[in-house]
Amino acid sequence: MTHTGNPFGQVLVALVTPMTADGEVDWPAVEKHIDDVVAAGADGIVVTGTTGETSTLTDAEKVRLVEVGKDVAAGRAKIITGGGSNETAHAIELYKASERAGADAIMIVTPYYNKPTQAGILTHFRLVADATDLPVILYDIPGRTGVPIRYETILRLAKHPNILAIKDAKGDFSEVSRVLNQTGLMYFSGDDANVLPHLSIGATGLIGVTANIAPAPYRVIVDAVNRGDLHAATAEHRRLEPLVRATMTHVPGTVAAKYILHGLGRIGSPRVRLPLVGPEEWEAAIIEDELALVTGVAGADFSDFRPDRNAAAGGALPKVSGTTR
Repeated sequence: MTHTGNPFGQVLVALVTPMTADGEVDWPAVEKHIDDVVAAGADGIVVTGTTGETSTLTDAEKVRLVEVGKDVAAGRAKIITGGGSNETAHAIELYKASERAGADAIMIVTPYYNKPTQAGILTHFRLVADATDLPVILYDIPGRTGVPIRYETILRLAKHPNILAIKDAKGDFSEVSRVLNQTGLMYFSGDDANVLPHLSIGATGLIGVTANIAPAPYRVIVDAVNRGDLHAATAEHRRLEPLVRATMTHVPGTVAAKYILHGLGRIGSPRVRLPLVGPEEWEAAIIEDELALVTGVAGADFSDFRPDRNAAAGGALPKVSGTTR
């Protein structure tokens, strides 16, 4: 299939998966959260990604998240399925199921734990991209997968007609510039602290964790960059910095985002699934200290913030185990 333009959006939320206190997916909370972030300016939602706890979701839950996302977004935002698998055959089946469920695009992560060679990475991405008509975002996050997608591999993958973009969590800005100069790939910042630097050298948008809490400021930054107003973009970037630090620095972003969203009264429980656990007392205290520095951020009013360290403590063992076929 030939894809034209940008089929992904620019302000993409790496969606948390709200859960009940016993670790089951809280489907009404999922619907409300998707509606909240879309109403606040997100034009793309990545479900079942790292932040969505893809490693501990069942395949049925992953497909259902696509279906729910499509229903709630109702054309207001693109629904992109993330995660995938470190088994190529399994990844292909997951993405085919997501396509049938109505996903607008897919995001393929580098196979993790196996530590394949670049030839293996190239083959994995090509076979998955061959198996779907959906536009593809490559997800380059060596801190989690153990291996990067090297520059030469990116250039080769860019020739595939379905591979249109890459989510960059390496922070190698010189490589980003080289790839932008030599391919037609769209770049999405995968590092909340570096969204503006990425945009300033030509990135298309972001796929952000902190955007779960405050999508509106990212809409401001992207729109300002689009119209060439670096001053306005920088001012919003600086306002966001304490919130990004609180969310992304002290515990996994999923854990902090749920803790903060629960304290704001926007999800019913901060629960995560094991092996993730809620912040320890000292971690929660640091997060709360950082949040006290947040001012003037649209959608992030902490004047009535009510964190619940007890509700967040520990992690849940769901009734059905993780990525089953």
